[in-house]
Amino acid sequence: MLNFHIQSDSDVSASKQLFDQIQFAIASGQYAAGHRLPSTRQLAMITGLHRNTISKVYQNLEETGLVESVAGSGIYVKNQAKANLQQGNELVDQPNVQVRAGIDSLLAAGLTLQQIRDLFQEEIDWRIQCNQTIIVTVPQLNLNEGKVMELELTKGLNLAIDLVPLEDLDQLLSKTNFGTIITNRYFLKEVLDVVPPNSFRVIPIDIYDYSKELVIIKKLPLQACLGIVSLSESILEIATSIVSSQRGDELLVLTAAPSNELRLSAVVRTAHTIIVGPSSFELVQDAIAKLKHDLIRIPDIICSDNYVNSKSMNSLRQQLNLGS
Repeated sequence: MLNFHIQSDSDVSASKQLFDQIQFAIASGQYAAGHRLPSTRQLAMITGLHRNTISKVYQNLEETGLVESVAGSGIYVKNQAKANLQQGNELVDQPNVQVRAGIDSLLAAGLTLQQIRDLFQEEIDWRIQCNQTIIVTVPQLNLNEGKVMELELTKGLNLAIDLVPLEDLDQLLSKTNFGTIITNRYFLKEVLDVVPPNSFRVIPIDIYDYSKELVIIKKLPLQACLGIVSLSESILEIATSIVSSQRGDELLVLTAAPSNELRLSAVVRTAHTIIVGPSSFELVQDAIAKLKHDLIRIPDIICSDNYVNSKSMNSLRQQLNLGS
């Protein structure tokens, strides 16, 4: 996935192909915080795009809050944990070393041990309070993507989790003083623009990298039809862009939400292979069963892993004090 590829014969513009590939690499954790992106010259050599086009893509990524420009050094994946102290850290292998280093740093800054104790206690109390209310938020336009996150997190964490559109966060914050907000890394900057400091804890999650599915896509025969089924229109849009960047017009891509019976039926009747999320898998199986006698060939069904990747799920369990 990190070997960026641009299909010149794709219906998706070259700049959007590149933007989506870099955004996906960051959101799925393949490009970690602090990772230096290729220079415009390097990326021009890899993709064949003009450096001005690449510069505009980098500018758009910076505007979304995913990357930052360091003068004289380059473009780096933004370290949100550094930029936002509300974001929790993953459990480290040597906690005593980390605690001692933190205390030494605070002592060097002029704080007393009693002040440091109070700061630690205040932080712990705040996190415990925040764990009482847990919500998922995404923009209204991406609400179905939020629904996927809500379903997977409710099942994976065994907790009651509410889905609140980003546009309604102000109303929620006016009624509740503390809580934990979980969002896709795509939308982190928008969420942080709304949430006041020292109130809700904001935790971004990384998404599944779809490496298994990409290998399958690369091996599909020419002119095959690939079906993609998801609850989320935004997931379908990004998936279509990524597939297009890999295979161009070599594949026909049909997408469907499971609730759209006509569209789903067209996917089942036409597709050589169908990639589907866990939350829609049974619905696709039911659709195939209903049309079984009318199909010349039963499509292969590939059920992807959860949209929220396993590392993020484990990290959330630690940060929410749920154990392993």
